[in-house]
Amino acid sequence: QGQLVESGGGLVQAGGSLRLSCAASGRTFSGYSMGWFRQAPGKEREFVAAITSTGGNPRYADSVKGRFTISRDNAKNTVYLQMNGLEAEDTAVYYCAASQLYSSTFPTSYNAWGQGTQVTVSS
Repeated sequence: QGQLVESGGGLVQAGGSLRLSCAASGRTFSGYSMGWFRQAPGKEREFVAAITSTGGNPRYADSVKGRFTISRDNAKNTVYLQMNGLEAEDTAVYYCAASQLYSSTFPTSYNAWGQGTQVTVSS
């Protein structure tokens, strides 16, 4: 079946940085596009970033463009989200997900999800 496990979340001050990791186990997701989504309390899950199976065509939500960078290492079966210049509005649970569709921004396009990691940015 395969499993995605996120790590790297935590508490950081505004302006700080975190790097999230999403490790796949039980199967390879190297042929899948991978995405990061986030969900803040009382809000819907929203797209953050996505990357194709080969690591190309990174896509970002406007709210994180220029601050976040998505990357992947297929040899390690891991996807990363480098987050710089964090803002209080970035506080949310961050999820990684796998999709057979090309770098989709829609959560419904993703059929494998991790359990999430909490990111809290203090202002």
